[in-house]
Amino acid sequence: MATVSMRTRRWFRMLTHVCRVIFALTFIFSGAVKSMDPWGTALNVNNYLVTYGLEFFKPIAMIFSIWLCGAELMMGCMLLFKVRIRMCSTFGFGSMIFFTILTLFSATFMPVEDCGCFGEVIKLTPWQSFLKNLCLLPLITIVWWRYRPDRMFAFSRLEFTLACLFCTFSMGVGIYSYMHLPPIDLLPYKEGTNIAQAMIEAREQKSDSEVVLVYRNRRTGKLREFSIDDKAWHNENKWEWVDTRVSESTKDRVEPMILEFYIADHQGDVTDSLLSVKGNLYMLCVTNRDKISKRCEQRLRTVVERATEEQAAVICLTPEPITRPTYHSFADSEPVRCYNIDSKTMKTMLRANTGLVVLTDGIITRKENCRDIEF
Repeated sequence: MATVSMRTRRWFRMLTHVCRVIFALTFIFSGAVKSMDPWGTALNVNNYLVTYGLEFFKPIAMIFSIWLCGAELMMGCMLLFKVRIRMCSTFGFGSMIFFTILTLFSATFMPVEDCGCFGEVIKLTPWQSFLKNLCLLPLITIVWWRYRPDRMFAFSRLEFTLACLFCTFSMGVGIYSYMHLPPIDLLPYKEGTNIAQAMIEAREQKSDSEVVLVYRNRRTGKLREFSIDDKAWHNENKWEWVDTRVSESTKDRVEPMILEFYIADHQGDVTDSLLSVKGNLYMLCVTNRDKISKRCEQRLRTVVERATEEQAAVICLTPEPITRPTYHSFADSEPVRCYNIDSKTMKTMLRANTGLVVLTDGIITRKENCRDIEF
């Protein structure tokens, strides 16, 4: 009996080790790809907040995004290197229960297109996210059960040092990516992308599926569905984006975000004309023209001056509605023509409130947060 008991304990320890490594690597991968793109996670968080009627938490969505992604990466590292396993497994066990329930709701009662579990690297439907969580939950349960007798916060000197190192690294990645741009760009608008060509290819892949954009009326609170070709939703003051989904026949696919690229002036669509500009087109992306810092204004002024020297086109893109020909001067620069772009599309193209995107013959050749613009 004693031999059988020892053999059982040995096998259980081996099983626990395998479960710990698999779960840790999953957390590290998920946390790393999201920490490099906190803007994307914040957009997903806002999507959940809108769906569940918790919009009043939106102002802290970015802070929560950086913390959540960093905590996931940190806990994965700590589990992999066996630092306070009971504490980390308790965190993992609790979070997996929460996210399993959340993704079940997202797949059934309150649909959300994409949970953002693996950022932009792997797109999962709500049911795929739920099944993924169902697979991970038993793994962390075994680890938690094995180490539940251990003391929760009894850090050794080495463990404390490693925990501080992992915390600094994990949170640092998210803060750096927010202050600048993601170190690795996995979005549809990465450098080297020909936007017009990418839109053509996406339409061909879409075949007969129908894209449905769901927007909320800011005044009445009512939801309304628009087709991708109906640009009536392109009014930031009136409509707030809630969800993007596809028709019933293809609802298991996540629609390419490149198809939502649309630029307009007071008269309507100017997307094709801007994408066909020869040479450099400097696009100054500005979320709010009245809230640009003086330092950023100066940097944008240098972009305008550089474009003037090159005799290149320069425009300002903003989610603020354009009802008449509109121009904006950056730190007393030459006036720049302003065009309207949806806020979600702009944040997908450039993960920053204010920055620069350069097109050369319709191809993205440069993207920079306003903090990093230098000429």
